[in-house]
Amino acid sequence: MERYEKRYEILKEELGEKGLDLEEIKDLLKTQVIELPSWAVGNSGTRYGTFKDKGAAVTIWDKIDDCAEIQRCLGITPVMASHVCWDKTEDGRFGPVREYAEEKGMKIGTVHPNTFSGQEFRYGSMCSPLDWVREQTKEHFKDCVRMAREMGSRTIGMWVADGTNYPGQDNLRERKHRLYEGLKVLYDAMDADMTLLLEYKPFEPFYYTTDVQDWGTSYLMCSKLGPQAKTLVDLGHHLPGTNIEHIISTLLDEGKLGGFHFNNHRYADDDLILGTVNPLEIFLIYKEIIDAGMDGVDNQIAYMLDQSHNIENSLEGIIYSVMNIQTAYAKALLIDRKALKAAQADHDVVKCNQIIMEAFETDVEPLLSVVRMELGLTDTDPLRNHRESGYHKRVSETRAEGILTLGGGC
Repeated sequence: MERYEKRYEILKEELGEKGLDLEEIKDLLKTQVIELPSWAVGNSGTRYGTFKDKGAAVTIWDKIDDCAEIQRCLGITPVMASHVCWDKTEDGRFGPVREYAEEKGMKIGTVHPNTFSGQEFRYGSMCSPLDWVREQTKEHFKDCVRMAREMGSRTIGMWVADGTNYPGQDNLRERKHRLYEGLKVLYDAMDADMTLLLEYKPFEPFYYTTDVQDWGTSYLMCSKLGPQAKTLVDLGHHLPGTNIEHIISTLLDEGKLGGFHFNNHRYADDDLILGTVNPLEIFLIYKEIIDAGMDGVDNQIAYMLDQSHNIENSLEGIIYSVMNIQTAYAKALLIDRKALKAAQADHDVVKCNQIIMEAFETDVEPLLSVVRMELGLTDTDPLRNHRESGYHKRVSETRAEGILTLGGGC
């Protein structure tokens, strides 16, 4: 018996005393799905610059290959989210993208339109005061729906980068009306089984106003559009100190939480490896999602990474992030909810928090090791699996110099 198996048996006995069924928990962990960001496996960075990484993905085909390698190591990442800004094909056809992804055991997930990279977006895209820019943006949205259809995607992820820098620059209520008009064109172009995920951000790239500045604005627009529109929560799109899990609980309760962009931040939209700054946050987010699901709330959610690996190797950064997601989800599943409800009924504030922290501080590596082996992986450590595979060396020898993504234009 391997060492992790012995530790797993001890954990199983301890949790069994609390009435927790580890077999059920394993099943939930094995069905977890995380979407990988195509843009993160290329050279990406900050607004100040990008460091090129030898072997970084150049084409959409390279990106699929990289994501397939990540899936080989993790087993729960069979989906690649796409950004049309950087995911182009030689002939403009995207059916072959779907076919190639399927050959590699992958499928295409959320498709993200471009509203920020281009000279025409100086004053915004769908909220621009310029008629021709708004019309061009609407046509772009329709084209994105076509691309999604061809790639087999059923989800459109919309970050509206529009805003203003100075008071008086534009009429704010008129911009709100333009926003809805543009989103309505996108929404109406979608198929009946497609979902629109509307992302918000309080600042950047504009600094006086952003047209979808918070979850309330996203919720308002999605409610007006209809049931196929939901809010997308990017963890880095919040001001410091924001209680994100409270936002999550509200959106879940209203049936309007559609997806995540997972990352970590210290100050702004830093797009750091998830779990390296505030691992408690993602644990508490998963707690709310699990609680809502246990109460019968529909939580069909697109869980995506959105990160910029400026100094670390991108594939290693992504694998490490997903491992941290698995850890947070596993710990959130281990909360003794029966004991928690009893403590809440007794108004025992200290005991309530103690129960939460006991789960957070539990070592779940033995559990995740067993899950990975039962998924058919060849190593209990996905990061070690990737490093020892020689994949990075092979692609470094065959790929051209990687293109720049963030900061590099479409």
